[in-house]
Amino acid sequence: MSVVDATSPVAAPVAEESRPTGSSVGRLVRPLKRTLAIACVLQATSSALGVMPFIAVAEIGRVLLAEGPTDEGKAWLIAGLGAGAMLLQFMFKMASGAITHFADVDFQFYLRRSMAAQLSTVPLGWFNDRNAGAVKKALEDDVSTLHHIVGHSYTNIVGALVTPVTALVYLFIIDWRMALVALIPIVGGIVLYGFMYRGFGEKMVAYDRALEDVNASSVAFVQGIAVVKTFGQARRSYRQFVEHANRFVDYFWEWVRGQIPWISAGNTVMSPIFAMVVIVAIGLAMTASGAIAAIDLLPFIILGPSLAAAFLTLSFAQNDLMLAQRAADRVAAVLDTPSLPESDLARTPVGTRVSFEHVGFSYDGKNEAVRGIDLALEPGTVTALVGASGSGKSTLARLLPRFWDPTEGQITIGGVPVDEIASDELYRQVGLVFQDVQLLRMSIRDNIALARPDAPLADVEQAARAAQIHERILELPRGYDSVAGEDALLSGGEAQRVSIARAVLADAPILVLDEATAFADPEAEASIQDALSELIVGRTLLVIAHRLHTIVGADQICVLDAGQIVERGTHEELLAREGAYRRLWEASQIGQVVG
Repeated sequence: MSVVDATSPVAAPVAEESRPTGSSVGRLVRPLKRTLAIACVLQATSSALGVMPFIAVAEIGRVLLAEGPTDEGKAWLIAGLGAGAMLLQFMFKMASGAITHFADVDFQFYLRRSMAAQLSTVPLGWFNDRNAGAVKKALEDDVSTLHHIVGHSYTNIVGALVTPVTALVYLFIIDWRMALVALIPIVGGIVLYGFMYRGFGEKMVAYDRALEDVNASSVAFVQGIAVVKTFGQARRSYRQFVEHANRFVDYFWEWVRGQIPWISAGNTVMSPIFAMVVIVAIGLAMTASGAIAAIDLLPFIILGPSLAAAFLTLSFAQNDLMLAQRAADRVAAVLDTPSLPESDLARTPVGTRVSFEHVGFSYDGKNEAVRGIDLALEPGTVTALVGASGSGKSTLARLLPRFWDPTEGQITIGGVPVDEIASDELYRQVGLVFQDVQLLRMSIRDNIALARPDAPLADVEQAARAAQIHERILELPRGYDSVAGEDALLSGGEAQRVSIARAVLADAPILVLDEATAFADPEAEASIQDALSELIVGRTLLVIAHRLHTIVGADQICVLDAGQIVERGTHEELLAREGAYRRLWEASQIGQVVG
């Protein structure tokens, strides 16, 4: 049976307002509490047994160096007990490690699955506010960081505590004064490490942010290399990545440089050599004064140097815990992201008429991105949204497929508010084709059939033909079985036509189209426009227009400014008014002539 229950806090994210208080690490590993407890008991037993061979060596020495005849039988008995303890120590340690690592495999699986499941339920707009580096860090890097907690840290901490405690009990039995001497390096090291960890939390926050910037810039550079090279910006894009990397290195070096003296001093004080020097120096002085017998100094020389080493392990484990706490906080934040609200009374729209009724939306609750929008999209018509950058056209279009929910008013499809339509049904009604094409690392066939995984190949091919991409797919090494990013290396225009084929196969009656040809070259634009002409037939279309010449035949054009519709009508009607649309049109014509 799995060590993580599907109903555990790991697999059951909660809303932000009800997020549990306390350690995120403790919350995430709570389902493993019993498993980790068993592993820690085994590790404690192993650590205690691990001290026994050293005690055996010390006791054998005392037997052999004692005055009078040597008790060989006692020496052999102690040696046998030490060897047996060593064998048992190995067995308990292996059992503890096996338990934690098997638990960690389940833990990472359920954690990643739970995060992926939660991300599939959050509003699509959530991803607009987060860069790919931050999401990748939570899903991959942070979960991997938590591996050390489950697989190593708890048992390492137990071992680091039990080993010196067991040794100290023995040493206090021999001589309490020398036992206190053996503690001197430990106390000194703890004080020095305390100075090293000052402000660790704040510095880790800055470290994580700098690392996220590096991740984001590297992902952006790799994903956008084709575009930036096309427009001659490869050097600039690479320079941005290098600048982020250099800032990260500079910050990290500045942080580490301030810690080096404390780390060096702490490691020196806790080193076995320093402990040996302290114990031998003070021990010889006490022996010379007659305070302790020379033979009783032997256990401290054998065991004393290892005490500090055990606490050094504890310091490393503490560092892992601090890193894990930051990672767990980010993982918990993803798991606690509020899901897109789903109505308990899911309704199915009748018809495809879309209505925006006094719609308003604000990202921050203060400034309105769109406001007072009243707009109807009649079935089978094309409505284009135009306006300057920042006018609100993308925000308005993305409210229809529920990237976000309006903060004011409502949007209906077939008379049913979109927030009362189940998400699966909503995306059967509304298809999306955006400029930023994302092909998943799977076969081209599966990419096209994303909305209909069981679609027969004939339907997939028919959609590809409609999107003007069928012939290009057949040229790939494995045709429709070629994998995007591996043996299917497509240009931007070709990838866009694959995404259009995906929308054709999905057969949604309503389409939101962020003009797919905005960054295409003339040849690619012609192919994409041909594909789109097949896609939009008979559908209700909402277009975010960047190139005005592509929407001159739209049934209605809405001009947005500062989040409001300031003009609407056909191309000819708006040109005749000599208002905002006419100015945009004239500016676009000048741009085409200059281009």
